[in-house]
Amino acid sequence: MSPEVAYSLAADGLLMVHLGFVLFVVLGQVLIVAGGVRKWEWVRFRWFRWAHLLAIGIVVAQAWLGILCPLTRWENALRARSGGETYTGSFIAHWMHELLYMDAPVWSFTLAYTLFGASVIAAWILVRPGKEDLPAEDKWSR
Repeated sequence: MSPEVAYSLAADGLLMVHLGFVLFVVLGQVLIVAGGVRKWEWVRFRWFRWAHLLAIGIVVAQAWLGILCPLTRWENALRARSGGETYTGSFIAHWMHELLYMDAPVWSFTLAYTLFGASVIAAWILVRPGKEDLPAEDKWSR
């Protein structure tokens, strides 16, 4: 395998990791709200809630500080080393790119991230995390 192909595959893999991060943040919020309404106990697990809060906190802080996401920078560096300029070389890369990136003013992303972060904080208040990660009675072992 040539180095260019290896860099391109690494960039595609990193794009998948990036998409996974985005899905964790967005779907995590949907599941927290739905779980609050439906009384799902697992959405109150502290490790999950802290990881979710930290994830969106990092995104909001980067947006406010004007810092480009490290995953994006790393992916772009890998694509440049592969000789690629755009996402046209790979099906996976092209469609994941279409899902993750949009053409809009930078301020609109900062606003969107901030509002989403505020909704995570609101969910933290309305769907309080539990005091323990596991219920006192293990309901799944029966």
